[in-house]
Amino acid sequence: MTGVRRITVVAAMRNEAETIADVVADLAAQDFEGDVDVLIADGDSNDGSAGVAREAAERHGISVTVLDNPKRIVSAGLNECIRRADADLIVRVDCHSRYPPDYLRRCAEAADETGAWNVGGIFRAEGRTPTQRAIAAALDSPFGGVNWTRDAAANGRVETDTVYCGAFRPVAFERAGVFDEELVRNQDDELNIRIRLSGGRIVFDPAITARYTPRASYRPLFRQYYEYGLWKVPVMLKHRHVATARSLAPIALVGSLAALAGAAPFSRAARRLLAAESAVYATAAAAAGVEVLRRRGEPFGLLPRTVGAFPVFHVAYGAGMAVGWARALRR
Repeated sequence: MTGVRRITVVAAMRNEAETIADVVADLAAQDFEGDVDVLIADGDSNDGSAGVAREAAERHGISVTVLDNPKRIVSAGLNECIRRADADLIVRVDCHSRYPPDYLRRCAEAADETGAWNVGGIFRAEGRTPTQRAIAAALDSPFGGVNWTRDAAANGRVETDTVYCGAFRPVAFERAGVFDEELVRNQDDELNIRIRLSGGRIVFDPAITARYTPRASYRPLFRQYYEYGLWKVPVMLKHRHVATARSLAPIALVGSLAALAGAAPFSRAARRLLAAESAVYATAAAAAGVEVLRRRGEPFGLLPRTVGAFPVFHVAYGAGMAVGWARALRR
Protein backbone atom coordinates (compact mmCIF):
# COMPACT_ATOMS: atom_id res chain seq x y z
CA MET A 1 0.00 0.00 0.00
CA THR A 2 1.36 3.43 -0.92
CA GLY A 3 1.01 6.68 1.00
CA VAL A 4 -1.74 7.58 -1.46
CA ARG A 5 -4.85 6.10 0.12
CA ARG A 6 -7.62 7.83 -1.80
CA ILE A 7 -7.77 8.50 -5.54
CA THR A 8 -10.31 10.55 -7.43
CA VAL A 9 -10.45 9.79 -11.14
CA VAL A 10 -11.62 12.69 -13.30
CA ALA A 11 -12.76 12.71 -16.93
CA ALA A 12 -14.57 14.97 -19.36
CA MET A 13 -16.81 13.41 -21.98
CA ARG A 14 -19.19 14.39 -24.73
CA ASN A 15 -20.96 11.75 -26.82
CA GLU A 16 -18.79 8.85 -25.66
CA ALA A 17 -21.52 6.22 -25.37
CA GLU A 18 -19.44 3.75 -27.40
CA THR A 19 -16.41 3.90 -25.08
CA ILE A 20 -17.36 5.12 -21.61
CA ALA A 21 -18.65 1.73 -20.38
CA ASP A 22 -15.25 0.17 -21.13
CA VAL A 23 -13.47 2.97 -19.25
CA VAL A 24 -15.72 2.45 -16.21
CA ALA A 25 -15.11 -1.32 -16.37
CA ASP A 26 -11.33 -0.74 -16.47
CA LEU A 27 -11.50 1.54 -13.43
CA ALA A 28 -13.59 -0.99 -11.52
CA ALA A 29 -10.94 -3.66 -12.17
CA GLN A 30 -8.03 -1.68 -10.69
CA ASP A 31 -5.78 -3.41 -8.15
CA PHE A 32 -5.14 -0.24 -6.13
CA GLU A 33 -5.95 -1.09 -2.51
CA GLY A 34 -7.22 2.30 -1.41
CA ASP A 35 -10.48 4.11 -2.07
CA VAL A 36 -11.39 5.14 -5.62
CA ASP A 37 -14.19 7.39 -6.75
CA VAL A 38 -14.85 8.63 -10.28
CA LEU A 39 -16.13 12.05 -11.36
CA ILE A 40 -17.18 12.45 -15.00
CA ALA A 41 -18.17 15.83 -16.44
CA ASP A 42 -20.66 15.39 -19.26
CA GLY A 43 -20.74 18.16 -21.88
CA ASP A 44 -24.40 17.95 -22.89
CA SER A 45 -24.06 14.58 -24.62
CA ASN A 46 -26.98 13.68 -26.86
CA ASP A 47 -26.13 9.98 -27.28
CA GLY A 48 -26.98 8.80 -23.76
CA SER A 49 -23.38 8.81 -22.51
CA ALA A 50 -24.37 9.81 -18.97
CA GLY A 51 -26.85 6.94 -18.67
CA VAL A 52 -24.34 4.46 -20.07
CA ALA A 53 -21.76 5.59 -17.50
CA ARG A 54 -24.20 5.25 -14.61
CA GLU A 55 -25.38 1.81 -15.75
CA ALA A 56 -21.79 0.61 -16.10
CA ALA A 57 -20.95 1.91 -12.62
CA GLU A 58 -23.92 0.07 -11.08
CA ARG A 59 -23.04 -3.10 -12.98
CA HIS A 60 -19.41 -3.07 -11.86
CA GLY A 61 -19.96 -1.76 -8.33
CA ILE A 62 -17.88 1.40 -8.51
CA SER A 63 -18.68 4.93 -7.35
CA VAL A 64 -19.23 7.16 -10.41
CA THR A 65 -20.75 10.63 -10.25
CA VAL A 66 -21.75 12.33 -13.51
CA LEU A 67 -21.60 16.13 -13.37
CA ASP A 68 -23.00 18.67 -15.81
CA ASN A 69 -20.55 20.54 -18.03
CA PRO A 70 -22.66 23.14 -19.87
CA LYS A 71 -19.56 24.80 -21.35
CA ARG A 72 -18.84 21.50 -23.14
CA ILE A 73 -15.07 22.03 -23.35
CA VAL A 74 -12.67 19.61 -21.68
CA SER A 75 -10.91 22.12 -19.42
CA ALA A 76 -14.18 23.38 -17.89
CA GLY A 77 -15.37 19.83 -17.24
CA LEU A 78 -12.12 18.77 -15.63
CA ASN A 79 -12.13 21.84 -13.41
CA GLU A 80 -15.62 21.05 -12.16
CA CYS A 81 -14.39 17.57 -11.21
CA ILE A 82 -11.20 18.90 -9.58
CA ARG A 83 -13.17 21.34 -7.41
CA ARG A 84 -15.21 18.43 -6.03
CA ALA A 85 -12.32 16.02 -5.62
CA ASP A 86 -11.26 15.02 -2.12
CA ALA A 87 -8.28 12.71 -2.54
CA ASP A 88 -4.53 12.28 -2.14
CA LEU A 89 -4.16 11.94 -5.91
CA ILE A 90 -6.33 13.19 -8.78
CA VAL A 91 -5.93 11.02 -11.87
CA ARG A 92 -7.16 12.27 -15.21
CA VAL A 93 -8.33 9.67 -17.73
CA ASP A 94 -9.37 9.95 -21.37
CA CYS A 95 -12.54 8.37 -22.72
CA HIS A 96 -10.74 7.08 -25.83
CA SER A 97 -8.27 5.01 -23.78
CA ARG A 98 -8.25 1.69 -21.94
CA TYR A 99 -6.47 1.16 -18.64
CA PRO A 100 -4.77 -1.99 -17.32
CA PRO A 101 -5.53 -3.13 -13.74
CA ASP A 102 -2.28 -1.69 -12.39
CA TYR A 103 -2.77 1.82 -13.81
CA LEU A 104 -3.91 3.62 -10.66
CA ARG A 105 -1.51 1.70 -8.42
CA ARG A 106 1.47 2.60 -10.59
CA CYS A 107 0.41 6.25 -10.67
CA ALA A 108 0.21 6.25 -6.86
CA GLU A 109 3.59 4.56 -6.51
CA ALA A 110 5.27 6.99 -8.90
CA ALA A 111 3.75 9.99 -7.11
CA ASP A 112 4.84 8.68 -3.70
CA GLU A 113 8.34 7.63 -4.68
CA THR A 114 9.26 10.73 -6.70
CA GLY A 115 7.38 13.49 -4.89
CA ALA A 116 6.38 14.89 -8.30
CA TRP A 117 3.28 17.02 -8.58
CA ASN A 118 2.28 15.25 -11.79
CA VAL A 119 3.18 11.80 -13.06
CA GLY A 120 2.23 9.96 -16.21
CA GLY A 121 3.36 7.33 -18.66
CA ILE A 122 3.02 5.87 -22.13
CA PHE A 123 -0.07 5.57 -24.22
CA ARG A 124 0.07 2.74 -26.72
CA ALA A 125 -2.06 3.49 -29.76
CA GLU A 126 -4.12 0.52 -30.94
CA GLY A 127 -6.80 0.30 -33.60
CA ARG A 128 -9.48 -2.12 -34.69
CA THR A 129 -10.07 -1.21 -38.33
CA PRO A 130 -7.23 -1.13 -40.90
CA THR A 131 -7.29 2.69 -40.97
CA GLN A 132 -7.18 2.92 -37.18
CA ARG A 133 -4.30 0.46 -37.04
CA ALA A 134 -2.42 2.46 -39.66
CA ILE A 135 -2.99 5.72 -37.75
CA ALA A 136 -1.92 4.00 -34.53
CA ALA A 137 1.31 2.91 -36.19
CA ALA A 138 1.95 6.45 -37.43
CA LEU A 139 1.40 7.78 -33.89
CA ASP A 140 4.04 5.31 -32.68
CA SER A 141 6.68 6.69 -35.05
CA PRO A 142 9.15 9.51 -34.34
CA PHE A 143 8.33 10.81 -37.82
CA GLY A 144 4.72 11.27 -36.75
CA GLY A 145 6.15 13.68 -34.24
CA VAL A 146 3.03 15.03 -32.61
CA ASN A 147 2.42 12.38 -29.94
CA TRP A 148 5.72 10.51 -30.00
CA THR A 149 8.05 11.19 -27.08
CA ARG A 150 11.71 10.37 -26.77
CA ASP A 151 10.99 9.26 -23.19
CA ALA A 152 8.83 6.38 -24.43
CA ALA A 153 11.88 4.14 -24.63
CA ALA A 154 13.15 5.15 -21.19
CA ASN A 155 14.26 2.36 -18.89
CA GLY A 156 13.12 4.20 -15.80
CA ARG A 157 11.48 7.35 -14.51
CA VAL A 158 12.70 10.64 -15.95
CA GLU A 159 11.75 14.24 -15.30
CA THR A 160 9.98 15.76 -18.30
CA ASP A 161 7.96 18.80 -19.40
CA THR A 162 4.58 17.13 -19.93
CA VAL A 163 2.87 13.73 -19.70
CA TYR A 164 -0.22 12.05 -21.13
CA CYS A 165 -3.31 12.88 -19.02
CA GLY A 166 -1.45 12.90 -15.71
CA ALA A 167 -1.92 11.98 -12.05
CA PHE A 168 -1.80 15.14 -9.93
CA ARG A 169 -1.14 15.82 -6.30
CA PRO A 170 -3.69 18.39 -5.03
CA VAL A 171 -0.81 20.78 -4.37
CA ALA A 172 -0.38 21.13 -8.14
CA PHE A 173 -3.78 22.80 -8.44
CA GLU A 174 -3.35 24.75 -5.19
CA ARG A 175 -0.08 26.31 -6.36
CA ALA A 176 -0.44 26.44 -10.15
CA GLY A 177 -4.21 26.73 -10.55
CA VAL A 178 -6.60 24.56 -12.54
CA PHE A 179 -6.96 24.11 -16.30
CA ASP A 180 -7.28 27.26 -18.41
CA GLU A 181 -10.89 27.35 -19.61
CA GLU A 182 -10.02 29.64 -22.51
CA LEU A 183 -8.17 26.76 -24.15
CA VAL A 184 -10.11 24.18 -26.14
CA ARG A 185 -6.96 22.13 -26.80
CA ASN A 186 -3.45 21.96 -25.31
CA GLN A 187 -4.77 22.64 -21.82
CA ASP A 188 -2.55 19.86 -20.47
CA ASP A 189 0.65 21.38 -21.85
CA GLU A 190 -0.28 24.82 -20.53
CA LEU A 191 -1.06 23.53 -17.03
CA ASN A 192 2.22 21.62 -16.96
CA ILE A 193 4.10 24.82 -17.81
CA ARG A 194 2.49 26.49 -14.79
CA ILE A 195 3.27 23.51 -12.57
CA ARG A 196 6.94 23.76 -13.43
CA LEU A 197 6.95 27.54 -13.03
CA SER A 198 5.40 27.05 -9.57
CA GLY A 199 8.23 24.79 -8.46
CA GLY A 200 6.65 21.41 -9.13
CA ARG A 201 8.17 18.47 -10.96
CA ILE A 202 6.61 16.32 -13.70
CA VAL A 203 7.81 12.74 -13.98
CA PHE A 204 7.40 10.28 -16.83
CA ASP A 205 7.24 6.63 -15.75
CA PRO A 206 7.27 4.07 -18.61
CA ALA A 207 5.71 1.49 -16.28
CA ILE A 208 2.46 3.48 -16.41
CA THR A 209 0.70 2.48 -19.62
CA ALA A 210 -2.66 3.04 -21.28
CA ARG A 211 -4.09 1.94 -24.61
CA TYR A 212 -5.42 4.69 -26.87
CA THR A 213 -7.83 4.24 -29.78
CA PRO A 214 -7.20 6.86 -32.51
CA ARG A 215 -9.78 8.45 -34.77
CA ALA A 216 -11.43 6.09 -37.23
CA SER A 217 -10.74 8.09 -40.42
CA TYR A 218 -8.55 10.86 -41.76
CA ARG A 219 -11.18 13.62 -41.67
CA PRO A 220 -11.69 13.68 -37.86
CA LEU A 221 -7.95 13.07 -37.47
CA PHE A 222 -7.24 16.20 -39.52
CA ARG A 223 -9.68 18.23 -37.42
CA GLN A 224 -8.10 16.94 -34.19
CA TYR A 225 -4.56 17.93 -35.17
CA TYR A 226 -5.65 21.19 -36.76
CA GLU A 227 -7.06 22.16 -33.35
CA TYR A 228 -3.84 21.06 -31.63
CA GLY A 229 -1.84 23.41 -33.85
CA LEU A 230 -4.39 26.23 -33.57
CA TRP A 231 -4.42 26.21 -29.77
CA LYS A 232 -0.66 25.82 -29.43
CA VAL A 233 -0.31 29.52 -30.30
CA PRO A 234 -2.31 30.91 -27.34
CA VAL A 235 -0.22 28.75 -25.01
CA MET A 236 3.03 30.14 -26.42
CA LEU A 237 1.74 33.71 -26.28
CA LYS A 238 0.40 33.35 -22.74
CA HIS A 239 3.74 32.21 -21.35
CA ARG A 240 6.04 33.86 -23.91
CA HIS A 241 7.41 30.37 -24.22
CA VAL A 242 8.81 29.23 -27.57
CA ALA A 243 7.67 25.77 -28.53
CA THR A 244 10.17 23.01 -29.20
CA ALA A 245 11.71 22.74 -32.65
CA ARG A 246 9.76 19.50 -33.12
CA SER A 247 6.42 21.26 -32.65
CA LEU A 248 7.43 24.02 -35.07
CA ALA A 249 8.43 21.59 -37.82
CA PRO A 250 4.87 21.19 -39.23
CA ILE A 251 4.35 24.93 -39.73
CA ALA A 252 7.78 25.14 -41.36
CA LEU A 253 6.77 22.32 -43.73
CA VAL A 254 3.40 23.89 -44.57
CA GLY A 255 4.94 27.34 -45.00
CA SER A 256 7.73 26.17 -47.29
CA LEU A 257 5.42 24.07 -49.46
CA ALA A 258 2.91 26.91 -49.75
CA ALA A 259 5.61 29.42 -50.67
CA LEU A 260 7.18 27.14 -53.26
CA ALA A 261 3.80 26.20 -54.73
CA GLY A 262 2.93 29.87 -55.05
CA ALA A 263 6.18 30.65 -56.81
CA ALA A 264 6.24 27.53 -58.97
CA PRO A 265 4.24 28.98 -61.94
CA PHE A 266 6.82 31.75 -62.29
CA SER A 267 10.10 30.09 -61.30
CA ARG A 268 11.85 26.95 -62.50
CA ALA A 269 13.98 26.96 -59.33
CA ALA A 270 10.83 27.00 -57.17
CA ARG A 271 9.39 24.08 -59.12
CA ARG A 272 12.59 22.08 -58.62
CA LEU A 273 12.75 22.86 -54.93
CA LEU A 274 9.07 21.94 -54.52
CA ALA A 275 9.63 18.61 -56.26
CA ALA A 276 12.77 17.94 -54.21
CA GLU A 277 11.10 18.76 -50.87
CA SER A 278 8.08 16.64 -51.75
CA ALA A 279 10.30 13.72 -52.77
CA VAL A 280 12.37 13.92 -49.58
CA TYR A 281 9.22 14.03 -47.46
CA ALA A 282 7.63 11.08 -49.28
CA THR A 283 10.81 9.03 -48.96
CA ALA A 284 11.11 9.79 -45.24
CA ALA A 285 7.43 8.95 -44.69
CA ALA A 286 7.75 5.64 -46.52
CA ALA A 287 10.89 4.68 -44.58
CA ALA A 288 9.24 5.61 -41.28
CA GLY A 289 6.15 3.63 -42.22
CA VAL A 290 8.17 0.51 -43.03
CA GLU A 291 10.12 0.80 -39.77
CA VAL A 292 7.11 1.21 -37.51
CA LEU A 293 5.04 -1.52 -39.18
CA ARG A 294 7.95 -3.95 -38.87
CA ARG A 295 8.48 -3.01 -35.21
CA ARG A 296 4.80 -3.42 -34.38
CA GLY A 297 4.42 -6.65 -36.36
CA GLU A 298 1.72 -5.16 -38.58
CA PRO A 299 1.21 -6.28 -42.22
CA PHE A 300 2.90 -4.16 -44.86
CA GLY A 301 -0.46 -3.91 -46.59
CA LEU A 302 -1.11 -1.05 -44.12
CA LEU A 303 1.85 0.92 -45.49
CA PRO A 304 -0.13 3.23 -47.83
CA ARG A 305 -2.55 4.17 -45.03
CA THR A 306 0.27 4.65 -42.53
CA VAL A 307 2.22 6.86 -44.93
CA GLY A 308 -1.00 8.77 -45.63
CA ALA A 309 -1.48 9.51 -41.93
CA PHE A 310 1.83 11.40 -41.67
CA PRO A 311 0.85 14.37 -43.88
CA VAL A 312 -2.53 14.50 -42.14
CA PHE A 313 -0.72 15.05 -38.82
CA HIS A 314 1.80 17.51 -40.21
CA VAL A 315 -0.36 19.55 -42.59
CA ALA A 316 -3.26 19.78 -40.13
CA TYR A 317 -1.03 20.80 -37.23
CA GLY A 318 0.98 23.25 -39.35
CA ALA A 319 -2.13 24.80 -40.91
CA GLY A 320 -3.75 25.15 -37.50
CA MET A 321 -0.69 26.88 -36.09
CA ALA A 322 -0.51 29.21 -39.11
CA VAL A 323 -4.15 30.21 -38.59
CA GLY A 324 -3.44 30.65 -34.88
CA TRP A 325 -0.60 33.07 -35.59
CA ALA A 326 -2.72 34.93 -38.16
CA ARG A 327 -5.49 35.39 -35.60
CA ALA A 328 -2.99 36.58 -33.00
CA LEU A 329 -1.51 39.13 -35.39
CA ARG A 330 -4.97 40.45 -36.28
CA ARG A 331 -5.60 41.09 -32.58
